[in-house]
Amino acid sequence: MSVIGGVVGTVAKALSLLNLVAAQQEDKGLSELARLAGMDKATARRMLVELEAYGFLEQDASSRRYRIGAAPVRLARIREARFPLLRTAIPFVKELAETTGETCHLAEFTADALYSLHVEDSPKAHRVIVEVGIVMPFHATASGLAFLAHLSPEAAESLLKGPLGAFTAETVTERDILRQRLAETRARGWSVSRNGLEAGVVSTAAAVLSPDRKPIATLAVAAPEVRADEARLLEMGRKVLDAAHRLSAKLGGGAGGIPA
Repeated sequence: MSVIGGVVGTVAKALSLLNLVAAQQEDKGLSELARLAGMDKATARRMLVELEAYGFLEQDASSRRYRIGAAPVRLARIREARFPLLRTAIPFVKELAETTGETCHLAEFTADALYSLHVEDSPKAHRVIVEVGIVMPFHATASGLAFLAHLSPEAAESLLKGPLGAFTAETVTERDILRQRLAETRARGWSVSRNGLEAGVVSTAAAVLSPDRKPIATLAVAAPEVRADEARLLEMGRKVLDAAHRLSAKLGGGAGGIPA
């Protein structure tokens, strides 16, 4: 392996370890992180020490467990100041939640994945729970379908490498059916996922576009299946599409409104 290839490989492993720590619901120690990352303890320790030295991770002095450090927060604030996606999007997510009465969320594309960035919960007792920071699988969520539908077929296929995992009995894992869903999403403007990631949940989503008309994020509405008949689904879809178009326009990504 070349020196450059070795450095790139090390960086990739360190970043994957950082993402792993971020994805945990609670702080984890060296042994568990090494196991989850599929690394030997010596390699994991070396990378954790380096990430801690640069402020990307911090270790609790008493428990010796790791959590996200201050550096990602600082970088996120710099990024938000230069491209205020979150600050711009939050009012649209809030409005969407108020007008639909359901849980609504924003997901952002980064490092070849969609991550939930902001969530507005439904005020109803029976509601869908979406946590900030989770990965939205492209093939199993309305957010993923909406994002893929705005990519070229080649770009979409590159994000769907490997087997498509089944999260429920209704998760679409056949590529031909998935391509059909993407074609339907392109024609309609918004996506639909029924029980794809979690049983009993129906969601709709639309892509948020950058000034160069590339998808960078998604807005989604998630509702319990018992409240999502066809008429309700159409209402949710049109509202999420309108909100995504207006948010895109606010970011310089195009005019708002729903296509006729």
